[in-house]
Amino acid sequence: MATESTTITGTGVVAGIAYAPAIWVHARPSLPEPGATVAEEARDAEYERFTVAADTVAERLAARADTVEGAAAEVLKVTAGMVNDRGWRKAVRKNVNDGHPADYATVAATQKFVDMFEAAGGLMAERTTDLRDIRDRVIAELRGEEEPGLPSITSERVLLADDLSPADTATLNPELVVALVTELGGPTSHTAIIARQLNVPCIVAAGPPINEIPAGEPVLVDGASGTITLDADEETARAEVASSRERAAIVAQWRGPAQTKDGHRIQLLANVADGQAARLAADTQAEGIGLYRTEMSFLSASQEPTVEEQAAVYRKVFDAFPDSKVVIRTLDAGSDKPIAYATLQHEENPALGVRGLRIAWGNDGIMVRQLDAIALAAEGRGDDAPTWVMAPMVAREREAKWFAELCRERGLTPGAMIEVPAAAIMADRIMPHLDFVSIGTNDLTQYTMAADRLSPSLAYLTDPWQPAVLRLVKETCRVGELTQTPVGVCGEAAADPKLACVLAGLGVTSLSAASTAVAGVGAQLADLDLAQCQEVAEAVLNASGATAARQIAAEMILG
Repeated sequence: MATESTTITGTGVVAGIAYAPAIWVHARPSLPEPGATVAEEARDAEYERFTVAADTVAERLAARADTVEGAAAEVLKVTAGMVNDRGWRKAVRKNVNDGHPADYATVAATQKFVDMFEAAGGLMAERTTDLRDIRDRVIAELRGEEEPGLPSITSERVLLADDLSPADTATLNPELVVALVTELGGPTSHTAIIARQLNVPCIVAAGPPINEIPAGEPVLVDGASGTITLDADEETARAEVASSRERAAIVAQWRGPAQTKDGHRIQLLANVADGQAARLAADTQAEGIGLYRTEMSFLSASQEPTVEEQAAVYRKVFDAFPDSKVVIRTLDAGSDKPIAYATLQHEENPALGVRGLRIAWGNDGIMVRQLDAIALAAEGRGDDAPTWVMAPMVAREREAKWFAELCRERGLTPGAMIEVPAAAIMADRIMPHLDFVSIGTNDLTQYTMAADRLSPSLAYLTDPWQPAVLRLVKETCRVGELTQTPVGVCGEAAADPKLACVLAGLGVTSLSAASTAVAGVGAQLADLDLAQCQEVAEAVLNASGATAARQIAAEMILG
């Protein structure tokens, strides 16, 4: 049971306040113990039993994908594809051939891939939730048990889980599930991605303390501060919810363009991964695309696509914003986004290894062909729809100069990601070669704080409100002003309305975030004039840490 005055803190990934009784997802099936054996003559039939169960699970996931749209549909399709993965099924087959029952063969095969993903770290490590989810669904099907996951929800509830599977998160009803809280997870997990799409207050990495919350107990969730309060006064809690909803209504009416109360313009752009996401962003107040993650289209490619094949993919994004700026990031492969044709087979520490721009250092054909494809896809775009291209993981002046020359040879506007602390420190040497820079706060934070940004136990460090990170942002903006180089932010920090005001006060000229966050950021900027943003920014820079910085901003910024 919860104790008096209990407040649990996690990582807030979607702002908003909700108050409702807690409800837990259905329990996962118990995992089988090793030891049982299947007679040799029965092993083919045992594997067939697994195949039928796995096919059934895949079909259910695919059917769910047909009932939703956008990121939710894509997530479900990817998960269904994991159930059909040949490598995973082959591993199950081997285990069955060795005499293991289908359920244990499934567990052992899944663990093999979980270990591989965790060793890769980063985004791949987060996908272990998906692997365990398909494992549990197949085991439940093999046993004839109820499918694990979402319970029946008929009235407003705060949904709690150790970690939500993509299949569960994608089919949530946001009118009934008023908030999500998970023990595990990270800001780029499927739970966070879909919660942003649904605009449901969400907190991840809340840790083991949430297991003390019994089903039915009212909880107050603040997605902005990342707090879960178990003993909130009901009248006060409902007043906070009402205020939050009033704010949401104001945000829904915001139409742009983004500017402070005194007319200082901040360009608001969208982060996208493919043409479909770009089309969804075009229906929002986003003024263009500030980050097109090109590598996301090629994660499953075993061979490098041709220039023409790449151009066809890029053109779908350009078509969604034919008259607006599009900023393309070249392949950010390696580490948590391995691409077969552009990633080393094994590195001891891939997050600090050959990733981003470094994959083309010594193998510049990959970069040349990608830039050729971008230029081909951009043919016909007018002066009012510029094509900007930025390289990830730039750390040296030499890299910026080399990349800029390749871009200009093709009529493309060159830029770089500022996500390595060295790039921020050496901005005065790097920026003269470029026409713009964009700060990737996700990686800049993890490298500045020396903490894996996807580790739940280090979420208190990998917080973009860290004053050390914001001081690097300020230094980058200072050099940008001196060299007349636009400085944008395209990391998760840009989606936080109050932090967006701080960034504007530090001198950032554009913000790019998930398209669903654009209106909230724009509405918040409209509440303050530039001098107020600068005042808040200065106060935050002198905070003792991320939590204190958040509190200072909350006290100084209303709304």
